[in-house]
Formats: sequence, structure tokens, C-alpha cells
Amino acid sequence: MSSVRTFIAELGVVALVALPSAAWGQVEPEPERSEPTPPVEAHAEDGAHEDHDEVTEVDGLVVQATRSRRRVGDEPIRVEVLGQEEIEEKLLMRPGNISMLLAETGGLRVQVTAPGSGASNIRVQGMRGRYTQLLADGLPLYGGQSSSLGLLQIPPSDLGQVEVIKGASSALYGPSALGGVINLVSRRPSDEVEGELLLNATTREGRDITAYGSAPLGGGWSGSVLAGFHDQAREDLDADGWVDMPGYDRWLVRPRLFWEGEDGSSAYLTLGGMKEERRGGTLPGRTAPDGSPFPLSQDTTRLDAGLIYRRPIGEELEASIRAAATSQDHRHRFGDVVENDRHRTLFAEISLMGGTDRTKWVVGAAVQDDEFRSDTFPQFDFGFTTPGVFGQVEQELSKDLTLAVSARWDDHSEYGSFVSPRVSVLWKPADWTFRGSWGGGFYAPTPFVEEIEAAGLSRLAPLMGLRAETAQTASLDAGWRGAGFEANLTLFASDIEDAVRLDVVQTAPTPMVRLVNVLGVTRTRGSEILLRYRWDDFTVTGSYVYVDATEPMPGGGRRMVPLTPRHSGGVVAMWERHGRGRLGVEAYYTGSQSLEDNPYRDRGSPYWEIGVLGEIQFGRVSLFLNLENILDVRQTRRDPLLLPARAPDGRWTVDAWAPNEGFVANAGIRIRFGGGR
Repeated sequence: MSSVRTFIAELGVVALVALPSAAWGQVEPEPERSEPTPPVEAHAEDGAHEDHDEVTEVDGLVVQATRSRRRVGDEPIRVEVLGQEEIEEKLLMRPGNISMLLAETGGLRVQVTAPGSGASNIRVQGMRGRYTQLLADGLPLYGGQSSSLGLLQIPPSDLGQVEVIKGASSALYGPSALGGVINLVSRRPSDEVEGELLLNATTREGRDITAYGSAPLGGGWSGSVLAGFHDQAREDLDADGWVDMPGYDRWLVRPRLFWEGEDGSSAYLTLGGMKEERRGGTLPGRTAPDGSPFPLSQDTTRLDAGLIYRRPIGEELEASIRAAATSQDHRHRFGDVVENDRHRTLFAEISLMGGTDRTKWVVGAAVQDDEFRSDTFPQFDFGFTTPGVFGQVEQELSKDLTLAVSARWDDHSEYGSFVSPRVSVLWKPADWTFRGSWGGGFYAPTPFVEEIEAAGLSRLAPLMGLRAETAQTASLDAGWRGAGFEANLTLFASDIEDAVRLDVVQTAPTPMVRLVNVLGVTRTRGSEILLRYRWDDFTVTGSYVYVDATEPMPGGGRRMVPLTPRHSGGVVAMWERHGRGRLGVEAYYTGSQSLEDNPYRDRGSPYWEIGVLGEIQFGRVSLFLNLENILDVRQTRRDPLLLPARAPDGRWTVDAWAPNEGFVANAGIRIRFGGGR
């Protein structure tokens, strides 16, 4: 308990140290019910709205990610939600994946982990991407442990909202949620047949075609389907023979079924299929600095299925069953080495929820099985089975004060048993909202840290003697809303023990690396602040994030965690009127960040990214144009992307600390069918 008290005390120090330079971060737009309630529009049809009506409507929405299904305004656990309007805006900027949707959310950073293949992951409040659990409607449809390419293979066209919980969430979702949870919530079909077709093209020879349709099917059933094709040509922008923008061809399809019974029962079923071929590395006829060609490729086939069933028992209880299965087959090529492997995830959970107007509780049991099999390097095969039990109670102590306590016990087949707690409190005096939260959790190491996903397994020594990574996180949050204004301040902190990193074992004759636990604590302290003003059809948002993340050095002492900017922020101005269109300007700043194993520099240079988005609607047809990175910021304008010699872990590139694609414009057409509007 003394370590917990010290940890929370340090968070208070952050309030004094970080606040003067703290940043405007992401406030929680209040979410809509994620499964299976239809999206709620924030504006009326003519674009006018009353601030009071909008606040009332938003406060009545319910989220899925917290399990209790309270109204978000009454939820002690802070949930940030990206609503339908934000999703549609980012859909026009990047229809092929959700990376931009998440990258422009305060406290989240989409980090390119492999410039050769374009792979990226999501860093939450300075914590590495492997700690973030990516869910679809509360199910691990993209695998139990987030893949760095999974983020780039999910289009936003059929999303109704995105829910984000920051900080240790193992009490809710087990070991893969050590740093946080991102829940992608599907759109709920309306009472009428409707659909949408989007065609997009970019100045970098990228193309997107997505089609979405939904319809009522009778008998309480409704359904939707998403289909898409996306491709990108390989681009070598600095003419050094190495691909700066990997090329890919990808198709996907996802049908969904929804059912609602007269007794309050509900069911949700989904199937998904995706196939992608991705190409990077050296161009045909070109070579790496050692004089040899080095092609990089990854072929992926993913199949998944999910089920959620809920049934009321009497007037106060509800039973729930959730299940999911995912299969991903990969064929990687790293130069002369070809790696074939398979990832499998099976998940099942049963829970019982009940309560009164002032008390909500849920208890349940879950089991997850994660399996990896490599045809090329079978010494890295693993099969983890993790059964667990969990419970959560939310109690209204008074009209304005609510306490939530969660706990989960997991028995990992490789790393042993762990208890993951989380305590949250909400206080709502007048127009203010205050939240505090503390939680702990663990992460089960696998071979797939960022460097290995970028370079493959060929130079990695067999895993030996690793311990599970454990963490505790805390946050304090204050928000105010009134007269068209929203303001929010969040202070956050995390301590990670036994963090896993890559060490060099030998450099000759064959370079080798290994995974080891870091001796000491990886510490992150920071703050997020947001200020937003709405007036009629105009919205202006300012944000700034401060992160101070340090980790122990192998020889003693501490250093800044690489690729973690201390300062970042942005300003977005948007005009939007339903039935007419939208026009927006945004500017995002990324500060200097520490770099590792980069022979050209020790720190990345700060930079701005400026963009302009315009859409004009003609009834059910709209045309859009987006200009991204107008200043043409590109890392290769400063230094080469290629290393002079191949790194011991097998990589040929330095880490990405700035954009690689430079200025990109995209334009397209969006056609809506059916529906009531």
C-alpha cells in the first residue's frame, strides 16, 4: 500500500509541475449507446441546435466498454467517445483505415513501428502500443494481442462510435488491456433500408471503394454489411530505391445481424473476412546499402466471428454471453527469409448483471486462448490459455457522488495468476465533473515487440526467463461545460515494472538479439487539456498534451522513452450544416522526441501538420476534397530513412519520428441510398 500512496502522491506533483506547460487534451464527448442503440445526431436537420438540448441528449447516452451500461455522464470510469460526426469527418480524410481517427484524439498517438511495411500501433498516454486492447463491439475480433497492421486494415465506414478507456483496464478485459481499451462500435441499422457508397482517390496513387448497407429483416431482426477494396501503389519519394510508402491491395467484407426480442432479449452476430497483400523494401532492380536487394512483404488472411446474447431474468437481472474466434494467416518476407505463421484467438465469457437505481453490479467468468504457430521458426510457438473471473460494483453514495470498484483474477498458463483491481470515483457538483481513477494490471510477453514485428524472428534468440509486465496507472480529471463552452483537464501517471525490451546478444558473426525484462520502473507522468467552443454551426477546439516518460538505461540512470513527444497539440475549426456540407481547417503540432539507434540524430525535430477538408452535399450525393500535410513535412527531407548498415535485429530503417508520405490530397464522391433523409 505504501507504493500505491507514493504513486498517487506523485500524480499530485504532476498537477503542479505539468500544469503550466500542460496541454489541451481530449475531453470526453458523451457517447451514445454502443450496442445496439442507433446513432443519435448532435444537430437537428437544419443544422440549428440548443446547447442545453445537446448536453441533455449527450448525457443520456450509454456506453458498452464499462460493462455497467450507465449513462456516460453518470459513469465513474472516464470514457472518451468519438461520435458519428467525428467518424464521418475522418472517413473523408482516410476511408481505408482508422489510423487518422485515433491519431487526432488527445492522449493517443499512432506510431509507425515499421517504415518498411507501414505498420503502426496505438500508444495511449505514452505507453507502448502492445499494451492497448483493440475490440469490436466488446469482442477481440482482431486477435487477443493487437497487431501493428490490424490498425491499418479496419475501415471506419460502418462504425457508429469509438469508445476509449485510458489506463490499466485489465480489471475489465484481462492482460491485453494493460494500457487501455479502444472499442469500435458498429452502426445500428435503422427502421428503413439504407446504404452508402464511397469512392476515393489520392495524389499518391491510392484508391478506396467502400459500400455499406443495412435493412430491417422482420421478426425483430435487422442486418448490415460492409464491403471494401483498398489499394496503394508503392512510392519512393526520395528516389533512394527504398519504398517510403508501402503498396498494398486489400479486400474485406463484414456482415452483421441484430435481433431484439419483445421480452428485452437481444442478440448480435458478426462475421468478417479480410485479405491483404502488402509490399515494401527495395524497389525491383534497386538494392539496400549492402548492395543486395531486400524485398519486404506481408500477405494476410483474417477470418473472424463474434456473438453477443443478452437475456433478462426477472425484473432486475440480465444474463449475457459473449464469444469470438479469430484466425490470421501470414506470409512474411524479410529479404531472403520467408516466414509463414498462424495466429488463433478463441474467447468466451458469461456474466450476470443486476442492481437498483443506485447500485449496478456485474460478475462473470471468461476464458481466452491465444495460439501462435510458425512453420519457419517453431521455437517461438506458444499457446496461452487464460481463464479468469471478474466483478464490478458501482454505487451512488449521494446524488452527486458515485464510486466504482472492479477486480479480476486471471490464471495465465505461462506466467501465473494475477489480480487486477480498479477503483474510480465521480463527483458532479453543478456544472462541474470530477473523476479519479486508479488501476493495476499485467501483460503476458510474446516475441512480438515493435522491432521484431518490423524485422521478423530470424535474429531473435529463444525466449527464456521472462516475467509478466505489470503496471499501475492513475488519473485525475476535471471538466466544466456551459454556454457553448467545454473545458477538461486530465492528469495521468503510470508505473510499469519488468517492462520487456530488446537487447543485443552478439554482433558477429551473425547478429542476434533477445528479449529481457528491464530492471527498474518505466514511469510516465503527464496531462491533457481541452477547450472547445460551439456556436451554431461552428466548432473550434484547442488541444495540448504533455507527456514525461522515462525508463531505466541498461548501464544505470534513466532516459526519455524513445518516440514519445513531450509536447503535442492542435487547433481545429469546423463549420458543418447537415444537408449542406462542411469546411474545416486543422493544425497539429508534434514536439521533439528522443530517438534510439539513429546515426543521424539523437532527437527528432518538431513539426506542424496542416490540413483542410471540404465537403459539399447535393441531396444524397456529396463531393469531398481533403488536403493533408499541406506544408509537405517529410522525414526524408531531413535525414535518410535507410541505415548505413543493417541493425542487429534485422531492420534496415531508422524509427519513424515524422511523416513519410509528405503532402497528400484525396478527393471522392459519397452517395447515400434509401433511409428517411
